[in-house]
Amino acid sequence: MTTFSLTLLGLGAMGQALADTALDAGHSLTVWNRTSGKAGELTGRGATEAGSVREAMTASEVIVVCLYDHASVQAVLDAEAETLRGRTLINLTTTTPEEAREHAAWSEQRGITYLDGAIMATPSMIGSPDSVILYSGSQNAFDTHRELLDAWATSTYDGDDAGLASLWDLAMLSGMYSMFAGFLHGVAMLQSVAIPASSYAQRAAPFLAAMTELLGHSTEHLDTGDYSQPLQSLEWTTTLLETINRASREQGITAAPVETVQRLIQQQIDAGHGVEDFDRIIESMRAATQVQ
Repeated sequence: MTTFSLTLLGLGAMGQALADTALDAGHSLTVWNRTSGKAGELTGRGATEAGSVREAMTASEVIVVCLYDHASVQAVLDAEAETLRGRTLINLTTTTPEEAREHAAWSEQRGITYLDGAIMATPSMIGSPDSVILYSGSQNAFDTHRELLDAWATSTYDGDDAGLASLWDLAMLSGMYSMFAGFLHGVAMLQSVAIPASSYAQRAAPFLAAMTELLGHSTEHLDTGDYSQPLQSLEWTTTLLETINRASREQGITAAPVETVQRLIQQQIDAGHGVEDFDRIIESMRAATQVQ
């Protein structure tokens, strides 16, 4: 196994997990955190704690960044841009696709090899094959440091456009959080009559899993824009959602998750597409971005 000398900037919960796993894999590790005092356990295992960002960067050819957000990455890196010249920068901070591309352009201008990463895992999952980290940007950096990356998670390379890993990540999370919001809305409906969340979860989990099989149906017309063969029409769906909305009000809870979908449907019905498939609401989403 090839071992690397790397520097990790950021020792939050995710940074700590990345550092622990890198040490487990036998890599030489230098760490830095804006707030001191978080590296004690790591230094006890052989890591070196740098006293400054410059000291941390000069310690290794591979710099891994896992900070709070785009702005914090900019603030840390801008101050020591020249120190990074000729090094490889792997940014695992959650950003938007355009922010990732901005980091990539900034790096290219300064002679820095840039690889962007999007972590699709919780800290406790790092080091497990069940965790996934998506990468985009420099393929050379991805290939060269693949063993390090695979120590953290199952690694996927999505192309040289540095924004793609972030775009994939946030698109997946959008589906997840929307599903969670719907699940919680269902819990609230049943808790209004003292039915516990555990009872709802027992029934909802297999039902929702079965419904994901319909995603294959959606892909057939989402790419073509032909919604003329509905599995479930917009007119039928809006009637059902209005019933859920009324039931929610009767139980004394908000119908906000359902109302969001209702608004998207109504825009398409108003445009004359009521008999077409439910998936046509994606056109309402696209229209919103065009208006902005």
